[in-house]
Amino acid sequence: MKYRQLGNTELRVSELSFGTWAIGGDWGNTTDAEALRALDVAMDNGVNFFDTADVYGNGHSEELLAKATKGKEDSIYIASKFCRAGDIHDPDNYSEKAVRHYLENTLKRLDRERLDLYQIHCPPFEILKDGSVFDVLDKLQQEGKIRYFGVSVETVEEGLFCLENPNVRALQVIFNLFRQKPLEKLFPKAKEKGVGILARVPLASGLLTGKFSKEHRFEADDHRSFNANGEQFNVGETFGGLEFSKGVDLSEQIKWIAKDRGNRTRAALRWILDQEAISCVIPGFKNVGQVEDNLQALQVPSYQEDELKRLEEFYHSEVHDHIRGAY
Repeated sequence: MKYRQLGNTELRVSELSFGTWAIGGDWGNTTDAEALRALDVAMDNGVNFFDTADVYGNGHSEELLAKATKGKEDSIYIASKFCRAGDIHDPDNYSEKAVRHYLENTLKRLDRERLDLYQIHCPPFEILKDGSVFDVLDKLQQEGKIRYFGVSVETVEEGLFCLENPNVRALQVIFNLFRQKPLEKLFPKAKEKGVGILARVPLASGLLTGKFSKEHRFEADDHRSFNANGEQFNVGETFGGLEFSKGVDLSEQIKWIAKDRGNRTRAALRWILDQEAISCVIPGFKNVGQVEDNLQALQVPSYQEDELKRLEEFYHSEVHDHIRGAY
């Protein structure tokens, strides 16, 4: 495992870390026992950073992380997120009282006294422009409740705006082979500002694994079923904003990336790791097998210049115009 500095913070995080939405809920069937085994395998392989949120299984993923990291609080870093358990458009949802309440509940579920990274969870742009939530986070940081704070954003424009706040230390963005837009302006600016980048939805909700056919049907409690077209939250969080069958077609067009890299999953993660602005990539998982497969991305060959150019051209000519929603 290699470790990268999370922007201008003192945290050195495993370049391949994990998100915990899937083990909390909304991704179909999983079990706590298997989730805990998978977390142990990740940590045994050097993973020292996990991303979660208070709405992942209504706090369940935080509770699982508390069990898995008991006694390792000083060596395993945890990032969580807040705001989506309330009305994201209501300014009161970002008041000191509300944010403090969210944080105290998160810390209680995690069984920790301090959170390493606290992120606003994809708030509306008008909330970010108002800016008062940043004052609240400044205060919580000064009190020692959080070490650092950041923002999980939906669009490049939101990300660029957040970079103007000197205390924002991390941005979490949708970034994968189908969502290359952050490379153009956001990543260079983040590097200039010393802000860490967490790459979420790195496999486009599984499309980039190559394991789905157009006939595949997801379970009713899987967001890839109930949010396939943005019915419940931002469409970009599901399949990176692509319509499922189109995404299957596009994945087939780049199946060549798996050559000498084992499979498309490892190849897709390797492409993200090859981007120098990335602090870490945070794929999700539901079982030990997925953790082990994702970790293999660390062992496969990096991309050659001609391959990178080919994938850049593929994005602009075949993918860009099919992404739905603002990004």
